[in-house]
Amino acid sequence: MHDIREIRDDPQGFDAGLKRRGVAPIAEEIIKKDAKLRALVTGLQQLQARRNEASKQIGLAKAKKDEAAVQTFMHEVAGLKEEIQQSEERERILKRALDDILAAIPNLPAVDAPDGADESANVELRRAGKPKEMDFKPKEHFDLGEALGLMDFKTAARISGSRFVVLKGQLAQLERGLAAFMLDLHTRKFAYQEIVPPVLVRDEALFGTGQLPKFAEDLFHADNGHWLIPTAEVPLTNLVREGILDEEDLPLRFTAYTPCFRAEAGAAGKDTHGIIRQHQFSKVELVSITTPEKSNKEHERMTECAEEVLKLLGLHFRTMALCTGDMGFAARKTYDIEVWLPGQKAFREISSCSNCADFQARRMNARSRAGEEKPRFVHTLNGSGLAIGRTMVAILENYQNEDGSITIPDVLISHMGGATIIDRQG
Repeated sequence: MHDIREIRDDPQGFDAGLKRRGVAPIAEEIIKKDAKLRALVTGLQQLQARRNEASKQIGLAKAKKDEAAVQTFMHEVAGLKEEIQQSEERERILKRALDDILAAIPNLPAVDAPDGADESANVELRRAGKPKEMDFKPKEHFDLGEALGLMDFKTAARISGSRFVVLKGQLAQLERGLAAFMLDLHTRKFAYQEIVPPVLVRDEALFGTGQLPKFAEDLFHADNGHWLIPTAEVPLTNLVREGILDEEDLPLRFTAYTPCFRAEAGAAGKDTHGIIRQHQFSKVELVSITTPEKSNKEHERMTECAEEVLKLLGLHFRTMALCTGDMGFAARKTYDIEVWLPGQKAFREISSCSNCADFQARRMNARSRAGEEKPRFVHTLNGSGLAIGRTMVAILENYQNEDGSITIPDVLISHMGGATIIDRQG
């Protein structure tokens, strides 16, 4: 959400920021609607003041037993009451229209976010590790998983349709082990507080983080009015909604392992094989709540926390600064971490870490205060630490052996009951 005062103060700057994101200028329209609304509010206040004055005059006229004046003022009050009700309704309509426009406008990009229309303009910042050397042709994860008998797409399709999978045996154990490994790392080494949040949320929670109203088609809606979360970012960030935090307690850092649900409405034909893009998947999420002065540093820290997972797993990856045309709706600046998949011979996103500045906080009315100072909006950040399914994909493809078995990374052996190899059972 955007501050209307900032748009009034610098309409050219606002439109310039939107242009960097490929959005047409809209400041003039917003300012006109805002002026109309403010004029109506001023007129409404004048009507209310006159009604209050006329009401006082009724009492004075009654004290003087001036019945004619009483009737005159009572008639005026009745007319003002009707006019005020009509003005209040017009105010609600105008405010709703203005809010709807503001709610649909993406966050303005940071000054140092790369400019560009799509992912081709993203900027590589660094790489870590090296691709695994293999003296055989590497397979893709779904071929490996199905050959092991541990990744079942056909049964999942009979149960739920496309873009679902049934994981069995050691792959089911690997998912659980990956989650435990990531949560232990983030809580013990990086001081995130583990949370078990609801996975069903209300409209206002999704509005707060920016999924509603613009991206409703990408979400799953339950008959009782709740929505299934697309990521734990939603409930974790909303932990601070409508509150005023003590800045001495910031930053707050939360992590959670949850199932996530996405309709993938715009993904027709993309990643139709395997578990890269599923309707249901699991993820360990990272969320930070901090002050404006510290959010850039916190963004770098969060990204390093996600990178550390891949380093410990011994996976080759690169970190990219997303260009303005490739960032998410609520993001001010985003780093994507892309892991190397030898089966696909490509880097694929495995984590996205974003600084949303005060964009989400305004939508949630989440603020902080230092001492007796005036409250101000916090800055919110979120990132994957990591997506479990995509991490599993990376392990299968990078640790595959020529016979189709999978070597378990050393840091996961304790989470796999001491096993060092994933192989076909029976």
